[in-house]
Amino acid sequence: MKDFDVVDVINTPGGMDQLKALGLRNVPVVAIGDRYTFAQNLKDVAKFIGVALDRSQLAPVLLVPRYDSILATAQGLVRQLPLDRMGEQVIPNRPRLIRPFVYHIFRIGEAFLLAYEGQVYSNTLANTEPPETMRTPAQVAEYGQQVRDRMSTWWAANPDPALEKKLDTYYGIQSAHDVFERSTWHSAQHCRQLAVVLERFDIKPAQPLRPEQAQGLPMPEGLWE
Repeated sequence: MKDFDVVDVINTPGGMDQLKALGLRNVPVVAIGDRYTFAQNLKDVAKFIGVALDRSQLAPVLLVPRYDSILATAQGLVRQLPLDRMGEQVIPNRPRLIRPFVYHIFRIGEAFLLAYEGQVYSNTLANTEPPETMRTPAQVAEYGQQVRDRMSTWWAANPDPALEKKLDTYYGIQSAHDVFERSTWHSAQHCRQLAVVLERFDIKPAQPLRPEQAQGLPMPEGLWE
């Protein structure tokens, strides 16, 4: 199979122009010529490039407690952040700031719940700015608890344990199972990144993400992919 070139639309010269030439504004995307597919779902990517996807998917009954444990880990890491570093960049070559970044970790879960309740999963649903009143690490961690509580209530009353419901997303109609799996590893990937941010501040993460929390999830190999 032909290797694919990886284009960082922020740091690769002309990268954003290539994206816009396809009529797109959102990533990740896999493109062949002028054809493309959003790379949010590995099943879509495998179908697009014509390969078999040989992986088993964790059942929702396993994903739900896994996601809760990931969000609990994120809460602990967020609480370790110094208040005076919340306005700094997550990494130097990307514009995202730490305060919206840590809010985003939990907003991913809330966005899934909103989509499950009927909202369209637009690209902006999980990428909103935190409320102006949410300024401190403690306040972000408390928001994380609210998301965890809301998810627990949802799951306890959910009549669709296989998550077969179809959700309307910006990358097509997807099963709730697929969107929930992506939400789980998306928050987990940001947990990995947040631990590295703490280390950059000479703060040892008290409880970073454990290997078993990522087991069975289709997470990127690289930290900033």
